[in-house]
Amino acid sequence: MADLVIRDADVVDGSGGPAYRADVVVDDGRIVSIVKEAAAAGCQRPTAMRELDAEGLVLSPGFIDMHAHSDLALLRDPDHSAKAAQGVTLEVVGQDGLSYAPVDDRTLAEVRRAITGWNGYGDDIDFDWRSVGGYLDRLDRGVAVNAAYLVPQGTVRALVVGWEDRPATPDELDRMRRLVAEGLEQGAVGMSSGLTYPPGMYAADAELTELCRVVAGYGGYYCPHHRSYGAGALRAYAETVALAREAGCPLHLAHATLNFGVNRGRAPELLALLDDALAAGADISLDTYPYTPGCTTLVALLPSWASEGGPEETLRRLTDDATAERIRRDLEVTGADGCHGVPVEWDTVEISGVTGPALREYVGRTVEDSAARRGEAPWVTARRLLVEDRLGPTVLQHVGHEENVRAIMRHRAHTGGSDGILRGAKPHPRAYGTFPHYLGRYVRELGVLSLEECVARLTARPAARLRLPDRGLVREGYRADLVLFDPATVAAGATFDRPRTLPTGLPHVLVDGRFVIEDGRRTDVLAGRAVRRTPVPA
Repeated sequence: MADLVIRDADVVDGSGGPAYRADVVVDDGRIVSIVKEAAAAGCQRPTAMRELDAEGLVLSPGFIDMHAHSDLALLRDPDHSAKAAQGVTLEVVGQDGLSYAPVDDRTLAEVRRAITGWNGYGDDIDFDWRSVGGYLDRLDRGVAVNAAYLVPQGTVRALVVGWEDRPATPDELDRMRRLVAEGLEQGAVGMSSGLTYPPGMYAADAELTELCRVVAGYGGYYCPHHRSYGAGALRAYAETVALAREAGCPLHLAHATLNFGVNRGRAPELLALLDDALAAGADISLDTYPYTPGCTTLVALLPSWASEGGPEETLRRLTDDATAERIRRDLEVTGADGCHGVPVEWDTVEISGVTGPALREYVGRTVEDSAARRGEAPWVTARRLLVEDRLGPTVLQHVGHEENVRAIMRHRAHTGGSDGILRGAKPHPRAYGTFPHYLGRYVRELGVLSLEECVARLTARPAARLRLPDRGLVREGYRADLVLFDPATVAAGATFDRPRTLPTGLPHVLVDGRFVIEDGRRTDVLAGRAVRRTPVPA
């Protein structure tokens, strides 16, 4: 007898086609039978050891978060309700060119410091791996949801070249190629870049093209955080499209937004660029989160030259008055490349998290507000935070535009990604709310997407980009990564004031056929594993 039958569900199967009523049978982690309109037809209904009445609920594939920063959270927090409660059954980590494999001891320490604001320093983690395969093996010990990994180009460059702003030598480029190839051979699904983050941002397009040729040769995809989402955004998108086409590499545009005042209403220009490339045969997809503010680290706003040499060199420059004044001019007058070529507006930069308890008074306030309370210039406040918290603060940047968010969301290449940073006292609500926010706000309330179309963008389309043959659809033989939600009530509980509130209207979530959320509560099941994609050499 099968493990479970889900009765009378309204199946939205991920294909984009219309919903249908069915009984769905799960056994040994897979969907083994789908009986459509069983009750109405009067036929023999399937049985199982357990039955779940899904009357009034939509059954869909589990949601795939195409841009997650849960690299350490998956290991640190077995509960991981931030994602499991949203219906996320697979996350793609290793994003923005910086993560924890492949590394040596030196590079690991540097990366841990550089992205403390994303994941914490990791004092509570046993870093018992150094390779991509070792990290994936660690996930296989059991985590809340499944995870796939992108080889982080910035980490690879840190390992081979260091944190210097210079071209790689031919021998260094060869070694980087080998490291990317090894990561893909060990199960990574592609490569990411963070082209406003050191040291990945120091790579010229020619260097990135050569690495993308390796990625293409193994059947992976390239996922760049672009060189600009501000003053140079459209140029940066065009350059990345051209780079990927030159390399013959599939392209997935990370958190494909157009921010800051210079880009208000310019989404149609980006979409026209993508449509032209798609029409010419390019393989392009993208992800977005359904909110206007962005989220990053405070140190990321600095000019690239200020971060050359690694985190300790950045701190040294910040403590030197003359150098700090040069940083301020680049930030406030010129427009630093770390701030996307736009002069920083401190009233849009809200501190969302710090690592030092003594600095918690800054959380939830903009840099400008905190500076005014202290009777000092905003840069003085920002500089103090960076130094005293050792580059740890995370920030929200309130620089987005709703019309751009909706326009990009409608594009045929669109998928969903949270870009969720789970650290900090007041994180961006996208970390806890992205997927129910799509379903509640943009489907039910605004009608920007139909339910069937939205589910496809959160399930089958991401699975197709990841080239996973048995995920992303409700189909016989597919993995039983499934979500049951109430379309009339599903909603994000997380808000900017209460960002860790869990969603409503998602009573059941299954990973590999096992309940990780049951009757709205997290179980103790750790059914998640590393999702390794078998490489396909050219």
